[in-house]
Amino acid sequence: MKRFLLVSILIVLFGLPAQPAFAQEAAPSENVQGQGYFELPLCLPGMPADGSCLALGPAQTVAEMKAMGIPYPMRELPAAQPPAEMAVMPVSIARINLPEVEPAPVYASFDDAVAENNPVRYIPPGRLRFVRFIFRRDHNNRPYVQLSSGEWMRAAPTAYTNFQGLEFYENPRNDFGWIVSYDPISSYLEPRFNAPSSGHTYNRGDVIQVYSSVQEGDYIWYKIGLDEWIHHLAAAVVVVNPTRPEGVTRDRWVEIDLFAQTLSIYEDGRLVFATVLATGRPPFYTRPGVFEIYKMQEVGPMQGSFEADGSDFYYLEDVPWVIYYDGSIALHSTYWHFGYGFPQSHGCVNLSPGDANWLFQWADLGDYVWVHDPSGQTPTDLPAPINAAP
Repeated sequence: MKRFLLVSILIVLFGLPAQPAFAQEAAPSENVQGQGYFELPLCLPGMPADGSCLALGPAQTVAEMKAMGIPYPMRELPAAQPPAEMAVMPVSIARINLPEVEPAPVYASFDDAVAENNPVRYIPPGRLRFVRFIFRRDHNNRPYVQLSSGEWMRAAPTAYTNFQGLEFYENPRNDFGWIVSYDPISSYLEPRFNAPSSGHTYNRGDVIQVYSSVQEGDYIWYKIGLDEWIHHLAAAVVVVNPTRPEGVTRDRWVEIDLFAQTLSIYEDGRLVFATVLATGRPPFYTRPGVFEIYKMQEVGPMQGSFEADGSDFYYLEDVPWVIYYDGSIALHSTYWHFGYGFPQSHGCVNLSPGDANWLFQWADLGDYVWVHDPSGQTPTDLPAPINAAP
């Protein structure tokens, strides 16, 4: 009986017509421009907006990024920091901490230095006095150093920055730079000071990418991300331009941007290195122009003054990696300040030890140095320098 019922049910089912239920609601055979039951699909990011899909969601965001000059996907800079050992100075340096109006005594022995007896010579008074030393010894919690001459004096070994710029293996697709504000700074949602903060905070030395810029009053604003703006006082920005400057006849040159306080090195149409620097402060401007490297000195002393009364005398023993290009003006390492990103010097171009070392290893005599100020604020009729200037 059960078998008979099962066979009967199968006969009835297979005997029904093949017409599907609700056939009257089936999708039309044509679906043009979203007409019909189904809407167009969403465009994938990067698909052309040709009407075959809806440019909404992620595709809309990507289109807005492209309109703002921000690539998709966002790429890291094609760069890396040089080896850390390049930032190690070849000499040990100590600062003379006596009042700047006092000459600094130098003694024949450690015992004489401690007792302050029988000085053999004096280093003149000055605001900036550093000596090279080969040995340190403390007495009553006071540091004394032995000079390379074997003499002794009271001076404190000093630290220096290990900051390094970036080595590039191909040209970046957009400009970039470093935060140079001494205090942490937040970006803005719009290019104005009264705009809301983005909530993102940056510290000195942070690398940023720059996708566009606008001038608002006396300030240049850099777009560094989606709804993120930083003003030019907080950042040193490299404007990438591998085109050979006028007056440069070789495919190797160093570019010094006085407005941005940056250095860029180009070779064979490619950016190979970039960093932050410190040039001359008014009235001791770094002179604009096209120059050639004529002397390179691995280590050398610098001393002198600019004021008539000599009150600004400086004494700097053994400054590493010195490259002369404009009379007595040079690119060189700096162990007496960390103020890169802002004019600091009496005309020379100050670099961190690591950056000065990188440049020294790359440079050749005869290579070009192009110094310019895109803002036009630096005088262009400055006389040739006559004094060595740190």
